[in-house]
Amino acid sequence: MARIVMKFGGTSMAGIERIRLVARQVKREWQAGHQVAVVVSAMSGETDRLVNFCREASPLYDAREYDVVVASGEQVTTGLLAIALQAIGVPARSWLGWQLPIRTSEAHAAARIIDIDTAAMDESLARGEVAVIPGFQGQGADGRITTLGRGGSDTSAVAVAAAMKADRCDIYTDVDGVYTTDPRIVPRARKIPRITYEEMLELASVGAKVLQTRSVGLAMKERVRVQVLSSFGDPDLPPTPGTLVVGEDEIGDENVESQLITGIAYDRNEAKITLTAVPDRPGAVATIFAPLSEANINVDMIVQNVAHGTGSTDVTFTVPGAELARSIDVLEKAQATIGYAALVPNTEVCKISVVGVGMRSHAGVAATMFEALAARGINILAITTSEIKVSVLIHEDYTELAVRVLHTAYGLDAEDAA
Repeated sequence: MARIVMKFGGTSMAGIERIRLVARQVKREWQAGHQVAVVVSAMSGETDRLVNFCREASPLYDAREYDVVVASGEQVTTGLLAIALQAIGVPARSWLGWQLPIRTSEAHAAARIIDIDTAAMDESLARGEVAVIPGFQGQGADGRITTLGRGGSDTSAVAVAAAMKADRCDIYTDVDGVYTTDPRIVPRARKIPRITYEEMLELASVGAKVLQTRSVGLAMKERVRVQVLSSFGDPDLPPTPGTLVVGEDEIGDENVESQLITGIAYDRNEAKITLTAVPDRPGAVATIFAPLSEANINVDMIVQNVAHGTGSTDVTFTVPGAELARSIDVLEKAQATIGYAALVPNTEVCKISVVGVGMRSHAGVAATMFEALAARGINILAITTSEIKVSVLIHEDYTELAVRVLHTAYGLDAEDAA
């Protein structure tokens, strides 16, 4: 007998028929003798609908009341799944965030989980009941409902798995695992059977949409084994093997070193900003990034160009595309302090990243990337690296070509693909 957390996203819960299929998948695990807790998202599109209601009611809505509204989407699917499970003979009950409770910080609309008390739920699981829990929500110290921010249901599932010491956390979604890159761009992309927490965290942070970044970070911290599976298979049969996200110790040093690059990700949600003629003096760069930091705007790639010989230099960096307008506003207000001549924005860019723990023991990863792109006439606008990642910024028109070229250059193409 194992303890399993099963998490189902919005597409899996999109309507009563889909919920009935989810119930059958849960029943399959319950009949196998496992103790099962299920974490669910709201129906696909429902959270957006609720958010729009809040905006229509008042553009300056109270974040505490916003949480009350948007958390209702998961409450609905939690109750419906419990009902659907009971209808097919599975003893199930719902546990709302305040009933466990899931205790969080009081940062409404962006709360972080502090702890989860699973004592009452453990007793229920021991009686053979399935626990159905809403993702994305918790309870602040003042007793008010909180939400974790968009994509927070993955984080909820991992946190529940850690609290109940589950053997694994199965994330059911609309894809059947993590691939070496987006199969829509590269049909020869391969499904990755096992991937390390660090690799998954890097891929999630640079554009891979399979798992939410916070959930991977929490899984790595708490050593929760996460499995990515498809919820669209036959619910009465064992699921098709997906991707297991685990520590390097479960993959083995030999396998880690033999696989140089694990995956390639891209992110079109990038905007480039260039500040021209910035004074070339100590502390000048700090005057640029301090106000952006105070505005909670994340800066990614940074390039400081060679000084012009006139006591000035150009500074280029990237911010999330959704933060471009706010970034421009912050920098324009600080122009007198920074002393730049002009601000030049560019949204026609894309970040391409290659990720793999094998980089630690292999040289030449970056050189392979640069040579492959240069051979196809793709210009690199900026570069950033970490221990297991190299990212470049290119013009968005070359996104798909760059992904295909690099996928082949690193030997990731599936041999048996069409």
